Amino acid sequence: MLAELTRREWLLGCASAVTPQSSILVHEHVMVDFAGAGKIVPGRYDSDEVFRVARPKLDEIKRLGCRRMLECTPNFLGRDARLMARLSDSVGLDIWINTGLYGAGNHNYLPPFAREESPEKLARRWIAEANQGVDGIKPRFIKIGVNKGPLGPLDQKLVWAAALASIETGLTVASHTGDGRAAWEQVEIFGERKAALDKFVWVHAQSEKDHGIHERVAKAGAWVEFDGIGPKTVDWHHECVTFMAGRKLLSKTLISQDSGWYRVGEPGGGNYRGYAFIYTDFLPRLDPAWVRPLMEANPVRAFG
Repeated sequence: MLAELTRREWLLGCASAVTPQSSILVHEHVMVDFAGAGKIVPGRYDSDEVFRVARPKLDEIKRLGCRRMLECTPNFLGRDARLMARLSDSVGLDIWINTGLYGAGNHNYLPPFAREESPEKLARRWIAEANQGVDGIKPRFIKIGVNKGPLGPLDQKLVWAAALASIETGLTVASHTGDGRAAWEQVEIFGERKAALDKFVWVHAQSEKDHGIHERVAKAGAWVEFDGIGPKTVDWHHECVTFMAGRKLLSKTLISQDSGWYRVGEPGGGNYRGYAFIYTDFLPRLDPAWVRPLMEANPVRAFG
């Protein structure tokens, strides 16, 4: 029988045997536009083409038991609430969008008002989106991005605004973070603002090679997210998860791939990476007792 199947079909069959049938991917993308905040204008891409490219990849993980995907593309970097709603309805997959702003990449994706406004005023913008929706779709989390530490004033302001918005809305903040120092500085800002640390997710924690910082942030109460899982990183990601489990911190650990990426401006969207690798190649490496917490329980506890 194996000879009659393609390797892909066989892997998908194996994956379905170890994957919870109600899993959640906490950090993925459908589309990104790196033109810069000042160049994001209507008509830069064909939403029908993005739909055609993305739908088969989403169908694939739906068959593998994925029920929800957090689409982490923020405003001024290609967020498209209407397109996400269309894909969600077509595939039968819950796709969450976000509010917030992305300050990583040396602030190239921040609009002018982000530099001029106070943390309180920025927070009010995000609170309004959370309450009123974006094109009729309510954001379900706050996405920000900061550069490596020490954090500059603009990065600090984004974190401050996110903490204020989280306090009022109850939404979790997922922060693209440059390194471990920046992660700890954000923990401190949340503490200063008296924002709940279980509402803060250190995104891209795999980029920090010091497990001691992973442990410190998790023990402070924040979430430590090892995303970017792929063929070249499985050994390191396995080490990260194993370390957290060994420190009894699996309950503060998230995993995902940071995959997808229809790139506006590239022919056909460029190399659109699918989302199945975590199911076919990574989860089978883990202790089976870890899979359900990482793919079901922890995402719900972190994001609701």
